[in-house]
Amino acid sequence: MAFTHRPEVQKLAALTGHQDCVYTLAGTPGTGTFYSSGADGMVAVWNANATEQDGELVAKVENSVYALLHLPERNLLVVGHNFQGVQAIDLGARKLTFATALPPVAIFDMVYSETHQRLYVALGNGTLAVLRADDFRVEKLVPLSDKSLRCLTLHQQRNELAVAGSDWLIRILDATTLAVKHTLTGSTNSVFTASYSPDGRYLLTAGRDAHLRLWDAEAGYVEHHNIVAHLFTINHLAFSPDGQLLATCSMDKSIKLWDAETLALLRVVDKARHAGHGTSVNKLFWPGSQNRLVSCSDDRSLAVWQLS
Repeated sequence: MAFTHRPEVQKLAALTGHQDCVYTLAGTPGTGTFYSSGADGMVAVWNANATEQDGELVAKVENSVYALLHLPERNLLVVGHNFQGVQAIDLGARKLTFATALPPVAIFDMVYSETHQRLYVALGNGTLAVLRADDFRVEKLVPLSDKSLRCLTLHQQRNELAVAGSDWLIRILDATTLAVKHTLTGSTNSVFTASYSPDGRYLLTAGRDAHLRLWDAEAGYVEHHNIVAHLFTINHLAFSPDGQLLATCSMDKSIKLWDAETLALLRVVDKARHAGHGTSVNKLFWPGSQNRLVSCSDDRSLAVWQLS
């Protein structure tokens, strides 16, 4: 669906069951199923097409979880278990199939490369952990910074991995050799989220300085554009599966919907106007079914939004 006008947004469901802040969401666009986890260590599964439901517990880990990754072709859910390591759950059998110990620090993000058969993991000690996909063994640990690495995004065609974090820098790595090709400066605080545009031309980043920045990947990652997008920290940005919309969420308790091509602001989703979240909105996920968007928050709830 092309949004030639401002989309209407309706809250379909508030999903409760977590006992503490919900930090992360994962799933595969095109399916109605998605997963959540957070400060309570509970990993739950939900259905984006159901308006009233309880989440089903998939696993319970002892520490908080900031990062989840769904690998549909292997029916695995990968859990970044803070201070413990990476754990992979077989979703069919609902049992742990792989567990890899990593340095005892927070795990902020994970991205999977089908091309390289690798899992890249951003660690709180500034290290990029590279795991082999077949058995999740550590292939190498690459120290990049003395501050936390907070987000990762992969551009398969360019064979580039963007790594950003609390040192305000964005590093563009060769995804094979892990050599740093570009170091992007310009952010004025920690960078928490990054994604390539649907056409791959731009890298979008955001974080604690509340700016949304576009870097032109085809021109050596020069800063192309930046806008003050929220009042406070931007926690996450995510493109809709059809590439028409960009959604951002923030510590300012709001979700914003943007035209993905022009970056025109189309809609602000908040507590006053849409019975939105009461505290920081931490992560977004587009299930890809019926123009729905899922959000999670420090208020312990998830919300399912219908766009029309």
